[in-house]
Amino acid sequence: QVQLVESGGGLVQPGGSLRLSCAASGSIFSINVLGWYRQAPGKERELVASITSDGKTNFADSVKGRFTISRDDAKNTVNLQMNSLKPEDTAVYYCHAITVLMDYWGKGTLVTVSS
Repeated sequence: QVQLVESGGGLVQPGGSLRLSCAASGSIFSINVLGWYRQAPGKERELVASITSDGKTNFADSVKGRFTISRDDAKNTVNLQMNSLKPEDTAVYYCHAITVLMDYWGKGTLVTVSS
């Protein structure tokens, strides 16, 4: 079992920045990929960014050049630095972990980009 707890969401003005963090606990040795998804009202959940255990990253086209993802294995966290935020980035952001056996999800944190 893996438990994921997100933090760092909130309200930010367009053009601003936020940093999301996800703390993993439990069978963390089994995690191959950590990532962030988001779901806006009325839309499907979509991949934002992911990072493998050897540091390979993947980003949605809509966030390339604005978001970065990093993992701190010593602290068992994965972070999403979001810069130049746009209103269309407004969504609930979910932490996601992939293991050999199954996927795990956090409960989500709300990010609202509005003036």
